[in-house]
Amino acid sequence: MQDGERPSEVIIERQGTAGIIRLNRPRALNSLTLPMIRTITEALQAFADDPEVASVVMTGEGDRGLCAGGDIRALHESARAGDGLAGAFWREEFRLNHMIASYPKPYVALMDGITMGGGVGLSSHGRHRVVTERTRLAMPETGIGYVPDVGATWLLPRGHGESGTWLGLTGLDIGAADAIYAGLADLQIGTARLGEVIDALSRLPRGSSSNDVDAVLQTFSEPSGESRLKQNAATIDRTFRFDSVEEIMAALAAEEGEFAAETRRILLTRSPTSLKLALRLLRAGRRSTSLAECLRRELGACLQMLDNPDFFEGIRAAVVDKDRNPKWLPSSVEAVEASAVERFLKPAEPPLSL
Repeated sequence: MQDGERPSEVIIERQGTAGIIRLNRPRALNSLTLPMIRTITEALQAFADDPEVASVVMTGEGDRGLCAGGDIRALHESARAGDGLAGAFWREEFRLNHMIASYPKPYVALMDGITMGGGVGLSSHGRHRVVTERTRLAMPETGIGYVPDVGATWLLPRGHGESGTWLGLTGLDIGAADAIYAGLADLQIGTARLGEVIDALSRLPRGSSSNDVDAVLQTFSEPSGESRLKQNAATIDRTFRFDSVEEIMAALAAEEGEFAAETRRILLTRSPTSLKLALRLLRAGRRSTSLAECLRRELGACLQMLDNPDFFEGIRAAVVDKDRNPKWLPSSVEAVEASAVERFLKPAEPPLSL
């Protein structure tokens, strides 16, 4: 890089037989922009076609996290301007999520540190999902007037019991053990050893299989400790089994113990409209037969978000004014009319091509 040149926001490199994709916006927690999505997509296509590449590694620069998700400030500005950038971002991001889920070569995601929203989309659809003792994973969208996307409505319902419903509605972050329990990761490796992992993968012979990559990863694997979600599984399953947010809230209120009380307090701070829509999408995802079906449904909801006051208010409170005090409209779950949720279920036009 010459003096005055801006560093690339995605670094693409080869190390032995490993194709490596490094997200390089550390000051912004490697949050994703549309050009980054396009660069990653092109790199994955090139690595898939390169017979010298045995595996692909997704990682993030800096010491704070893999990826905090999409650049929501940019999405907010695009929605305000009506310039179509937000819609283009979601379409291309969701295609990338689908590409990762069906990638023909072993794909290894190193989910070190913060891995949220779009970062989960880059990771949890992959074949080899590595977490560390520093991992903080979340789908925090209900806290910004949005809903879980990037195929989360396919992933979350397929975890243990109602753990995915708890994650999708509360938006709370979890650690390595919980991520594994919820089906969003496979094993834990210490942060200090991730460089060794990449070196070992780089020495695999061309044409190596996922079993070969698994064998490498297992040599570095370490215990992930106790899962808080597992410890509270009975409470979660008992209270989040309902198909309405009102019933979930009532069930939590009837439970004894701090876990249920804390969960209910968190839900009361989330966008009521987002809670109802998220639950609807998660239940539809549970009945779906493919990731593609869920991504198409999510895109329809995302495009309708561009006219949703809670989306603008949530981002204002989180990243614009940063007062952390959103004023949701309506302000209670009971006041959200069924028709207000139905409008988000309109299919995207044109449909998402996958």
